[in-house]
Amino acid sequence: MTNPKSALDAGRAIVATLNPALEGQLGEKYDTLVPDFAESLVEWAYGRHYARPGLDLKTRQLCTISALTVLGGQTAPQLQVNIRHTLAAGASRTEIIEAIWQMAVYGGLPAAINGLNAAQECFDAVDAEAT
Repeated sequence: MTNPKSALDAGRAIVATLNPALEGQLGEKYDTLVPDFAESLVEWAYGRHYARPGLDLKTRQLCTISALTVLGGQTAPQLQVNIRHTLAAGASRTEIIEAIWQMAVYGGLPAAINGLNAAQECFDAVDAEAT
């Protein structure tokens, strides 16, 4: 079993690559409702799953956006966050779009269209921030 402290440290290292502000943002939004939510998410999701050997971070992020796409439109906020994380992990916009489009086979066209809409909104926001 992984040491919780080392899993938290591993999770924080991954979050530092993807979105250094994430733990603080999650804490501000959810820690009042669920104490230690942000730390728990970073430790469990990033430290115990994303930090596992076997897949690189970009591939894990592409899997994440694929799963969120198949889950449907209700995941749009999480999908947009993870599209940004996938860009930060080194994926190209084309790779992101292709991962989302592939999900039309498994989640249906409505889910893929919702995913494409989320990606376009995310890309537009990233482009606006760059100007």
